[in-house]
Amino acid sequence: MVLTKEQKQALIGQFRLSETDTGSPEVQIAILTARINRLTDHLREHRKDFASRRGLLMLVSKRRRMLDYLKRTAPQRYLQVIQQLNIRK
Repeated sequence: MVLTKEQKQALIGQFRLSETDTGSPEVQIAILTARINRLTDHLREHRKDFASRRGLLMLVSKRRRMLDYLKRTAPQRYLQVIQQLNIRK
């Protein structure tokens, strides 16, 4: 359920704002989305894994807070991120 180093570097390369950017909200949201998608697939197979379900809910709420921050500070970047990641509003 953990992202490999190569997958994480690919996400950083796709969503970074500058050459040395690794922690902008866009990058963090993209990494959280990848983790959420992997956990969702895991929970489809293992329906009674309630510990992972709790972790998934915490990741979703963390991503929601970051998206709210991005929407508040940079609405245009917010719209780009939700469009690229195919996230519901």
